[in-house]
Order: sequence, then C-alpha cells, then structure tokens
Amino acid sequence: MTVTTLAERGDLSRAARDFLRTESGSAVLLLTAAVLALAWANLGWGYEEFWHTPVALTFGDVALALDLRHWVNDGLMVMFFFSVGLEISREMVLGELRGIRALAAPAIAAIGGLTVPALLFLLFNAGGPASGAWGIAISTDTAVVIGVLALVGPRCPDQLRVFLLALAIVDDIGAVAAIAIFYTEEVQVTSLVLSVVLFLALLGLRFAPFWRTPIYVLIGVFMWLTVLDSGVHPSVVGVAMGLLVNAYAPRPRDVMRAQVLGSSFLLDPSPERAMAAQAAVTEAVSPNERLQLRIQPWSSYVIVPVFVLANAGVVLTGETLAAAFASPLTWGIIVGLTVGKLVGVTAGTWVALRTGLGRVPDTLRWGQLFGGAGLAGIGFTVALFVTELALTDEALVTDAKIGILTGSLLAGLIGWLIFRLAGERGGQCAPSGLPVLPPRPWRPPA
Repeated sequence: MTVTTLAERGDLSRAARDFLRTESGSAVLLLTAAVLALAWANLGWGYEEFWHTPVALTFGDVALALDLRHWVNDGLMVMFFFSVGLEISREMVLGELRGIRALAAPAIAAIGGLTVPALLFLLFNAGGPASGAWGIAISTDTAVVIGVLALVGPRCPDQLRVFLLALAIVDDIGAVAAIAIFYTEEVQVTSLVLSVVLFLALLGLRFAPFWRTPIYVLIGVFMWLTVLDSGVHPSVVGVAMGLLVNAYAPRPRDVMRAQVLGSSFLLDPSPERAMAAQAAVTEAVSPNERLQLRIQPWSSYVIVPVFVLANAGVVLTGETLAAAFASPLTWGIIVGLTVGKLVGVTAGTWVALRTGLGRVPDTLRWGQLFGGAGLAGIGFTVALFVTELALTDEALVTDAKIGILTGSLLAGLIGWLIFRLAGERGGQCAPSGLPVLPPRPWRPPA
C-alpha cells in the first residue's frame, strides 16, 4: 500500500470535511428522534393515528392526497436523496472517488456488503411472506456510522472516514438501485415516459452556460409528480437530479474575475458593482457545492430526523418482542446487518487488496478495517425506508423494525468491541515513515 494522494493520506477535501461534520452532528438528532418515536408509540399517544392523518393539496379540480407519513417518505425524503446524488456527483469529480484504484477498494467492499447480507437474509426467509424484504438488510446509514465512529473509533480516524464515506456512497447507489428496480410494483408508462423527457431536459440544462435555480426547481417538481404517478418511487428523482448538477473546482479565470470585480467595488462601492462582484464570487463555486451548502444541513438536521420520527415508532411489549424474536424476518435482518455486513465488507476489501485492484491508505490497519466493517452494519434510515416499501402486513413491519433496531445496536457494539481489541494497534496516528513522493510523472533531474 502506498501513499500517493491527499485523499489517500486522509487529508480530506474541504467539502468532504463539511459533509462529514454535518453527518456526525446529525447522528445525535437521528438517534434522539428514534428514542422519541419509540416513546411516543409506547405511551399510547396516538402515534400511528397522527402519521396517518390525511393531507391534500388541491389545484382546482386536481388533488394530491397523502397521509403525513407518505408526505415525509415520498416528499421530504426526495431532498435527502437529492443530497445523496449531489454528494456522489461531487466525490466522483472532485473528491475521494476520482481515481479508479482509490474507488475500487471501497466499491468492492460495498458490493460485498450489499450481497452477503441479502444472501443471509434469504437463508432465513426464502419462500416466506417476507422474502422480498431483503433490501432492508443491505443498507449502511452514513450519518449514524460516521457519528458512532467519532465516539468508538481509533484516535486518528480520518483515513477510515475516507474509506467508509466512499463505501457508504457506493452502498447508497446500490440501495437506491434496489428501490427503483425491485420495489416498484406497477408502472404507468405514460407518466414514466414524461418523467424521462423531463430528465432529458435537466440533462440538457447541465450543458447550459448559466445556472438558474428556479428552472431546476420547476422541472424537478413536475418530474417528482410524474414519477410519483408512474409507480416508481420518487427517491429516484432526488438522486437523478443530484447527479445532474455540475461539480467543478474553482477555475482560475473565475477566481480572477471575482478578485477584479471585488477590487472594483472597493474603489467605487456602487450597487451595480456590488451585484457584479457578488455574482462573480457565486459563479466561481460550482452549483453542486452551493446546493450542498444549503441543502445538506436541512437534510441531515431536519428531514432525516423527521423521517425517523415518522417511521421508527414500534410498540415494544412482551408479546411483540416474543413474536419478533421468533420471526425469521427479524433474525434475517439481525444476521444480515451484523454478520453479513462484517463478512461482506471485510471480504470485499481483502479481494480488492489481494488482487491489486484497489488500495487503502497505508496508515490503516486491518483491525481498523474490521471495526469499520462492523459499524457498516448500522442500517437505519434506508432500512426503515425499504421496510415501508417492501412490507404491508403490520405484524411483519413491527418485526422488521425490531430487527433493524436490534441489528443496528449490535453492529455498533461489535464495531466498538473490535476497535477496543484490535483497532488501536499499530501506528495509525503516525505517517508511514516513507517520504511523500511528488505527483507523477516522475522525471530524473536534468
């Protein structure tokens, strides 16, 4: 393993550091929302009745009526998936997913972390009424994993954060693909074709020499309505729109233009020059990063906690717990999240390194990778999301939620135990001892 890039040394980009800081902070709110949801559901204060309250939007003779839970799951969560799409796009252009070998190790690890939990889940549930709910066991919750890593991880976890961030992004791609392909029951072809046309319009705007947020918002709203009517889950809209937003590093000519117009304003602080300087500064930063700055806090601090509050509530009585722990659905989820993620992510990482297809920062140790693989079993947000799509029987939904809560808690404990036993060994806080080589190409001195 060698050190060749800033990302591989653990020196995160500014945008990646901001993203991780937001995700870590949101983990506290997310866990608090889960506790509140459980308390609300078990105190008999009408938890289910509240979230099934119908809310309708009417436009003349046209009405869109959903209950509160579906407004959250099918509406607000589109913004969460939009943020995911923005992050994927930016990381592939500017961040930790640029190089093929830098991407290969977490990508192969993520594929292992998607397939092994699904297979273990099907060992318990193949042929049963919950066999189609295998998608519950495959997801990794980025916010909670990064937050828990800050509490239980090694003293210098930046390199591991890079690895887990890249893994979680590939994991998100797989989870969204599973939602779009396997959890769409009936498709309205006309609405789907119209949504594809709107998508192509957004794709065309990507190459326009300007950025106009209202245009994107208007097309995005209509695209959401058509996809919702088509039967495909609207989460696809969020990811697709996020992927289409341009990401680029500040270009020298744009920075110079901002500097010239800023200096012009200092010499003559008129409203016209102020507007020109402001526009130049704004255009120097890519639309992707500008939107991330605005949307990521709302997604992490508001939307995801509200989603968890609306979906994590489950009545915990002796009867429901006994039924859940006698259910193959519950055990399929628990084993998938704890054993499946640990084995799948570790095996995928080993394959990538053994074959030379990928590499990880050389300051990482296998104990830390094992610990990160254990934490990857914390599946919460997307697991609850898939539960609502895959299951309709209330008893099965209860079993699934108990499995998600139990499996995620055990995955956190397993990760903590691995870090305590093996994750602090080695010189993870020290450089490799080798000199940092300059970027290629290397040429002999003249």
